[in-house]
Amino acid sequence: MGSSDSSTKPSSGSVIIRGMKKVIKWLLIIIVIIGFSVIYWKYFYTYSEGYRAGLLQKFSNKGALFKTYEGEIILSSVSSNRDVTLASEKFLFTVINKSLVRQFDTLQGQPVIVHYRQKNASLFWRGDSPYLVDSVKVKR
Repeated sequence: MGSSDSSTKPSSGSVIIRGMKKVIKWLLIIIVIIGFSVIYWKYFYTYSEGYRAGLLQKFSNKGALFKTYEGEIILSSVSSNRDVTLASEKFLFTVINKSLVRQFDTLQGQPVIVHYRQKNASLFWRGDSPYLVDSVKVKR
């Protein structure tokens, strides 16, 4: 009679294995959630958003595998007159809105104001810069 009771009870080894499988399953779920969170924060979360004004110095289509539109604006802090900048800093950016390409092509050498969104890092198919420009207007 005692042998029939022992056949219905799980062995301690199978209980430990089931418990370990459950722990490993939850550990994998937590690792995947953390991984997705880090990827989102690093590449898709908008860290800052704003405007930059300056002289559009360079605009080009470049890339070995994925062609992206990259630009460079000189941000002037001191100017001697309207055409010459004495102290400056470069603002490198990537254009994400393809409909703006023609506008940027015609605005080289002119003062512009761009709206950008800054990501924490750039993706190789999205350009070289973490600054993604989505609009431009001529500075008057």
